[in-house]
Amino acid sequence: MCKKHKLRHGAALEHGEAHNLEHQTWTRRDFLSATGLLGAGSFLLNNLPVRAFQPSPLLASLAASGGSNDRVLVLIRLDGGNDALNTVVERGSSFYYNLRPTLGIPDNQLWALSPQYGMPLYTNALQPLWNDGMMKVIFNVGYEPPNYSHFRSSDIIASASDPDVKENTGWMGRFLSNEYAAFLEAPPTIPPALNIGVQSNLVFQSAGINMALSVSSPQEFYQIAQTGQLYPTAGLDAVPRDLELAFVRQTANSAFRYAKTIQEAYSSGKNQVTYPSATVNPLAEQMAIIARLIKGNLGTRIFMVEITGFDTHVAQKNMHQLLLTQVATAVRSFYDDLAFGNSGLEKKVLGMTFSEFGRSIYENGSFGTDHGWGTHTLLFGGDIGNGFEGQYQDMSNPDPVGDPPNSVDFRSIYATVLQNWLGNSPDLSNFVMGKSFPTIPNLVPGIAPALGDNNQCALLGHNPHTGAAGTYDIKFSMMQNGPVRLQILDKAGHVIRTLIDAYQNKGSHTFHFKPAEWFVAPGVYQYRLQAGGQVFQREIRV
Repeated sequence: MCKKHKLRHGAALEHGEAHNLEHQTWTRRDFLSATGLLGAGSFLLNNLPVRAFQPSPLLASLAASGGSNDRVLVLIRLDGGNDALNTVVERGSSFYYNLRPTLGIPDNQLWALSPQYGMPLYTNALQPLWNDGMMKVIFNVGYEPPNYSHFRSSDIIASASDPDVKENTGWMGRFLSNEYAAFLEAPPTIPPALNIGVQSNLVFQSAGINMALSVSSPQEFYQIAQTGQLYPTAGLDAVPRDLELAFVRQTANSAFRYAKTIQEAYSSGKNQVTYPSATVNPLAEQMAIIARLIKGNLGTRIFMVEITGFDTHVAQKNMHQLLLTQVATAVRSFYDDLAFGNSGLEKKVLGMTFSEFGRSIYENGSFGTDHGWGTHTLLFGGDIGNGFEGQYQDMSNPDPVGDPPNSVDFRSIYATVLQNWLGNSPDLSNFVMGKSFPTIPNLVPGIAPALGDNNQCALLGHNPHTGAAGTYDIKFSMMQNGPVRLQILDKAGHVIRTLIDAYQNKGSHTFHFKPAEWFVAPGVYQYRLQAGGQVFQREIRV
């Protein structure tokens, strides 16, 4: 049956130029990134790209939350289009084995998720997570109609847009910038999100601001974590060339506002299990860094890692086995590390895989699979239980041109994570997605939406100063160090005085505001506090 399959033109390697065009936009992006031209503020030092780290408003507020919601989300990107059917196999399906005469995985080489479904034995590192109620599978996730270009489909998945709409912001970017409008004026000192081994991703893009600290490799991260800077300035001579180089390096290092908090968390945290070596499993190294930062109480709540190579057009069997083995062992080591010593951290961290699309249900003539429709999403940790959501691909009556339609819109997963895992309102979720998408009941444990937004700081109010006539005490509290701006506004909302525009330490603060000294006439005004990426405002009559 597979040999009669009519490939959609451009999906396979043998389609030549048409297939190259599907990859071309990726190639252009890689070129721009490699040359330091991708993203505002990029430049090169010693042929290494340096990006301006510009975290987002919402992720800024999520960072170092002082509230009860300390849940963490780890996004695991399977770059290239993961083959769903060989990740979770429908056991005993004659349709599956007919479509995949050489790639089909025999039942005796599977471990059982259930009597109906199994995973390859080389992923059995995940079996304890499944048995302990820390793993779920969402079948056949995608969107309609599908786009088979890596670049375009990746942007659709990142932006949560309809396939025919080109959106320049990401789902988390819109969410966070809407909630935390004062990031640029009063940013936090803890990275709100962290990408390791991932290019600055559209997921975190807001209007003009990329919300995640992007570290292109674990080695780049180690440099920051161990020295507090990325580019060494010692050992340079007092000659013009070295003086200029020192200046540029110092300027770059000063942009890394998170270096101190990263260094402190990395020093405080400790990996307490042995991860696979970086040469054997580069994903495991990324996951080890995240575990150490979580255990070191960094406060960042959104992480993203990446493993490449899932574009398996040719000789898929060995490559896909290697990739899934790396995912399984990295994830297992990560959750064993979080759970070490009965810490309970593994219940606060949700891992979620995603990929730009799946692979065709048909095996091709090169013993691989071509670009297809839906793929499976795997969830880990978070005390989520185990089980399945959605409907597995129906292979009983295959279309000779296309694949079975997806069963779960990826945006329903996003909406569920935003509302039930991160604790946000349906109204905000609908705004982020541009429309309402149904959440998936019981997918993850729910948490009530936060009451107010006082996680980063709080404007506590004001009262007349007891010892000084005509003076008011304006009180606020900071949950982390960082820039603070306190201003007086008139009735029309125009700023007329800036009382504070300075870096403040965490803790409680009181500003003694005497209107006469600031030449503020009697009347009704607003006072506005910007701190931790948030905005607070109250009325005052003087």
